[in-house]
Amino acid sequence: MLARGLGVVVAAPADELLEEMQIRLRPYGERACCVPTDVTVRREIDALVAAAVAAYGRVDVLVNLAGTSSNPSLCDDTDRDLERVIAVNLLGAARLMHAVLPVMKAQGSGVIINVGSIAGEAGVMGVYSGTKFGLRGLTDSVRREVRSLGIRVTLIEPGFVRSPMNAGMPNLPGPERVADAIVAAIERPRRVVIVPRRYNAAVALFKLLPSLSDAVFSDARIQARLNRDARAKRV
Repeated sequence: MLARGLGVVVAAPADELLEEMQIRLRPYGERACCVPTDVTVRREIDALVAAAVAAYGRVDVLVNLAGTSSNPSLCDDTDRDLERVIAVNLLGAARLMHAVLPVMKAQGSGVIINVGSIAGEAGVMGVYSGTKFGLRGLTDSVRREVRSLGIRVTLIEPGFVRSPMNAGMPNLPGPERVADAIVAAIERPRRVVIVPRRYNAAVALFKLLPSLSDAVFSDARIQARLNRDARAKRV
């Protein structure tokens, strides 16, 4: 989006990744800035939105991209794990929309893009799936709430994409596929976008035949494989 002349505010926790991003954005001068933000802390979310308005006078696009994973087995997570995943994946997105919508309503326009997961269509990943199901419902609700106000809301649901969360899985499509989908949704908002497209058939099957999904994923061998890989990764 910077290449198209838009101003961009990047929000992320204050860590090495944010420092690297700040270095990469320096050539763009005042058209890009980084704001250290923990999406589990409301005051930092409010400060982020205030910084964006102060820098550019408006907020045209919100992309909720923050996410963290859980174990496939609910009982493999601690209570603190459960709170962390819900706070980042669901409450973080809800709070950011809550903070930015008054600005967009005053403008009479805006685009919100929530990045969920196909795990929000098929419950196979413990509390992670729970938060992505929740994000799907929240996205639908907000879309219907603000559509008449000129605000468009899109849900992007990636499948497995190359990232630190999937470091042990080879030959995955790169994160640029998700980035391209985000840019396309900004220019032409859609209800739901699944990335890559090859997951469309699987998602349609989950919806059409939920009992088949239950039969497949409740198989003891499938569950053993899912949890074995997750536990080996933790070790």
